[in-house]
Amino acid sequence: MCEQEKKPLIVLTGPTAVGKTKLSISLAKAAGGEIISADSMQVYQYMDIGSAKVRQEEMQGVPHHLVDVLKPEEEFHIVRFQKMAKTAMEEIYGKGRIPILVGGTGFYIQAITRDIDFTEAEKEDGYRKELEEIARKQGAEVLYGMLEKADPVSAKEIHANNVKRVIRALEFYHQNGIPISAHNQEQKEHRCPYNLAYFVLNAPRELLYERIDKRVDEMMEAGLLKEVENLKAMGCKKGMVSMQGLGYKEMLSYLEGEYSLEEAVRILKRDTRHFAKRQLTWFRREQEVTWVNKDEFGYEDSRILEYMLSVLKELGMVKQQLQIQEGTS
Repeated sequence: MCEQEKKPLIVLTGPTAVGKTKLSISLAKAAGGEIISADSMQVYQYMDIGSAKVRQEEMQGVPHHLVDVLKPEEEFHIVRFQKMAKTAMEEIYGKGRIPILVGGTGFYIQAITRDIDFTEAEKEDGYRKELEEIARKQGAEVLYGMLEKADPVSAKEIHANNVKRVIRALEFYHQNGIPISAHNQEQKEHRCPYNLAYFVLNAPRELLYERIDKRVDEMMEAGLLKEVENLKAMGCKKGMVSMQGLGYKEMLSYLEGEYSLEEAVRILKRDTRHFAKRQLTWFRREQEVTWVNKDEFGYEDSRILEYMLSVLKELGMVKQQLQIQEGTS
């Protein structure tokens, strides 16, 4: 199948605080698209400030999917994201429009662009509960040591404190007899089933880190602490997936007396910078991506948009969009 016979899919990603939101809305309006959030936090209700969630007035009438649809106590993981995103994509294609995946969670994006098969990872045989009990009684380090023996490749990619991901990797190995890292590598080698335009927005590291620090200060001024206080009053606690997000875990630690507010903010800035660095490392490993370095365009969104639209035209997406619309009319 040639590329232009495949359904079109646009990805706009990049490190946190690089400026994806505003540009994505301009891109959606220009390309006839709708946005699907590829963000692990914006999916949650009541979690607006810490997730830098797009506001209704910013959307300019562009439909956004997977934003504000889950309660904080619900689990959101890669398998659930993939199912929800695919449902949204079919809805968007049905309208003769183009889905635009926007967000910085690289694995979520890859789950769609490579159509990764997670069916083997969905079995439930009680082993997960055993692992959760080990984590509770003996601590995350013991669990992580088990992962280092079973799947050293995954252990290098997963932080020891990310208990949920450590458990998923151990569970997969237990159920399938192969490391999840080997399974994921095999899945990554799948050809993309879409006519794909994959843009990675980037800025010089010094500027990016300045933007991150400034964003954290703005979040604090906007009431991040109050937002977390409200979530805590609703019963949200550290064990929840939603409360593992940057900004939420640090403020919760402050509220629980682990360290001062000043220290919580310092840690949040530091960890967000580290997160941005990891995001860039991930995107550099991805194939067939178009890097969009903001400094090369004088930091002008209009010039960046013009460039991205020229790439879409080369890929035949403008013509393709018209064909889809004719087919659904």
